Amino acid sequence: MDYKINGFEPAALFRNFEDFSAVPRGSFHNEKISDFLVKFAKDRGLEVYQDEALNVIIKKPGQNGGEGKPPVILQGHMDMVCEKVHGCGHDFETQGIDMYVTDDGWLTANGTTLGGDDGIADATMMTLLDDDTLTYPPLECVFTTDEEVGLLGANVLDYSKLDGRLMLNLDSEDEGVATVSCAGGMDYTMTRALTCETQSGETVSIDVKGLLGGHSGTDIDLGHTNADKLIARAVLSVLEDEAARLVSFTGGTKGNAIPREAEAVLWFPTADKAAAAEDKLRTLGNAFIHEIRPLEPGIDVTVSRAAAEVSVLSREDTEAVISAIVLSPNGVQTRDPLMDNFVISSLNLGIVRVEDDTAVLGFAPRSSVDSLMDAITAELALTAKTFGFETDVSGAYPGWEKVENSVLCDTMKESYRTLFGKELKVEGIHAGLECGLFYANLPGLDPVSIGPTMRGVHTPDEKMDLTSCEQFYKLVVDVLERLAK
Repeated sequence: MDYKINGFEPAALFRNFEDFSAVPRGSFHNEKISDFLVKFAKDRGLEVYQDEALNVIIKKPGQNGGEGKPPVILQGHMDMVCEKVHGCGHDFETQGIDMYVTDDGWLTANGTTLGGDDGIADATMMTLLDDDTLTYPPLECVFTTDEEVGLLGANVLDYSKLDGRLMLNLDSEDEGVATVSCAGGMDYTMTRALTCETQSGETVSIDVKGLLGGHSGTDIDLGHTNADKLIARAVLSVLEDEAARLVSFTGGTKGNAIPREAEAVLWFPTADKAAAAEDKLRTLGNAFIHEIRPLEPGIDVTVSRAAAEVSVLSREDTEAVISAIVLSPNGVQTRDPLMDNFVISSLNLGIVRVEDDTAVLGFAPRSSVDSLMDAITAELALTAKTFGFETDVSGAYPGWEKVENSVLCDTMKESYRTLFGKELKVEGIHAGLECGLFYANLPGLDPVSIGPTMRGVHTPDEKMDLTSCEQFYKLVVDVLERLAK
């Protein structure tokens, strides 16, 4: 294999990352990567367990003085968010990631997400398991499936297979930061059956591309524009014409990713009405660019018109769908002014699908306070009831409260100070981590989450700082050595 990452240490870490990334591993397509990990373990004579959800647990005894010490759980997820730029022909189901190193030492991919979230965790565990020279206690390495679509693998994991009560989750995105608490969340879906009929006339389309998007938890407070909400605002502006009907609305692909692109198609019975709508949308598109380009430099708004015979929604359905999108809460909902305005609760309208005879809106609510989560879901339920949508909740996962007097966190702080001569930052995160499920299922668990520096996760702009990967790996190795003493 022609490896792309050279000059960074340990070389085995980056070779393992590239080998791992060569296997297709999008969410809901875990078979190949799960079997890859099982083979990795069997080839080395390690104890391995694979369940029906394709989660994998690999165990290795303590070594070089760590024998007999309490086991340590290391954990990450094997799936990745599969996003690509418009026009990219990459097939995530059959192709590995085409990556390259930038001149300033970041690893990124050609037109797609990189999968550093969370492939670097998997590569780290593989490297540790494959190195007999290191000193560490017994390791229980857990590779979970479908984290990116609701922590599905961790939800059904057999926790009785694990004996450890110290846990290093390797799914954070800032080197030098230890995460000690996280938000809970769920997938919230609103669905409405539609009445459609075929009509001749003219269609007017508006689409937006090039927005920054981002992670719906960690990036929700950055002011990135939600493409679904923006296009709904545009459609609302032309619904003043009573003849206007919605043909389709498509925006976003993942509930936990802020939508970067969206498109709506409207129908009008006559050319003059379509022309008036086209002019209005072009003017509004220019206004969008003026409003948000300072934060969204890549925004591109396109408006087009064509004669067509299409299936259109009824006027009642058109108004209901657009009203629900416009009025649904979105973005940061609550902050803590006593913790530097840390985000406590939020939600993201990540998916809109209005096609044929069904409208689907997909939300990702998050909160570290249960009562505020209840408030968000109550607002969504009221919106759904008002505009005739049915609701469904799935993939709910718990938050995780900070462990007081954490042995693991104290060990990590001491290690970081010794290795790098500065203090490890300790904080909570407004995102769902699998630590919440492990914490709920393993009484007495002491979990901490760390990782290298990554930016643009869940988008084709995703990149990972390779120097930070070196430091991250050094910290993991040193912490395990300290725990083996």
